Amino acid sequence: MRAALAAAPRAAPLIVRFARDVGAAAVSVYVDAHPEGTLFHRSGWAAAANAAYGFEDVSLAALRGDIVVGLLPLIDVRAPLLGRSLVSTAFSVGGGPIADDDDALAALADAAAAMAAERRANYVELRSDAALGEDWLVKTGVHASFQLPLPENEDENLAMIPRKRRAEIRKAIKAADAGDLRLRIAPDTDEFYRLYAASLRDHGTPVFPKTFLDALVGAFSDRTEISIAEFHGEPVAALLSFYDKDTVRPYYIGATKAARNVRAAEYLYWSQMRRAAARGCAQFDFGRSKIGSGPYHFKKLWGAEPTPVVYRCKLIGARDLPDVNPNNPKFAAFVSMWRRLPAPVANRLGPFLAANFP
Repeated sequence: MRAALAAAPRAAPLIVRFARDVGAAAVSVYVDAHPEGTLFHRSGWAAAANAAYGFEDVSLAALRGDIVVGLLPLIDVRAPLLGRSLVSTAFSVGGGPIADDDDALAALADAAAAMAAERRANYVELRSDAALGEDWLVKTGVHASFQLPLPENEDENLAMIPRKRRAEIRKAIKAADAGDLRLRIAPDTDEFYRLYAASLRDHGTPVFPKTFLDALVGAFSDRTEISIAEFHGEPVAALLSFYDKDTVRPYYIGATKAARNVRAAEYLYWSQMRRAAARGCAQFDFGRSKIGSGPYHFKKLWGAEPTPVVYRCKLIGARDLPDVNPNNPKFAAFVSMWRRLPAPVANRLGPFLAANFP
């Protein structure tokens, strides 16, 4: 299919249209065929942002004739406290523009910037290291991503994990063999959301609305798996993972304070690795973490080398690069206050505030 896409006539004029006018089927085919196409490029991700926050999907497609030669997933974010921006892709760790050639890439970026100016947005943020013009500023040094190869053989998989983490995994497996620790695959989102929301409150981060979670799981039901770890029958940790081509993405994890002592997170991640390998996945993608944070160091313990995350931004109404994340030092007082909130209050206020951290 990729060869067919590459065969688009170069003499045909290059045009940019809203992806919704091209059609979800054509977009899906392009994402499947493009080597850089991911879950975040699919229309279901933007649809979930719309369902949860009302943010408009303004994704763009580049065409030559009637053949798609580029895609830019784009969400019009209207944050209650921080204003308007166009983000590709909001509430994700990736999903920047993909294209067959530099001309199509440039056309998509130019169209996004023009749209942002027309809508009086503060900036456009593209979550990829796309090669664009000098007026697209580089945003890096904040997050790093972590990927591990996923061997089919279990012993080989275990051997590639550093010794100390390997010992923790073996303790978790031993607890599971003794019946103390148990894992089950959960069919719905209620239990996961309860654990995840509590975990985010403990870390001082507002939780997204449950409608966002439900919309994601609904859109990607055949690509989503929720696993719950129980200790002596009590749920202590939960992991939501996405299967994305040859990659498994353990994307959201929530855990109680008791989970650390019983190695519930280790058990969830290790079990996910082995289920994914059995399904033919070749890569385990931990996603991104703020450099120097607790999750950053936890992921390094698994033997994954951090790769700097690079985004491209174009300032429209703003004067400075955006740094709208709960780990920004400017939010330190807020984070400290949030950790002390009663869970029901945090869960009620969190979805409103989470809209400001796309």
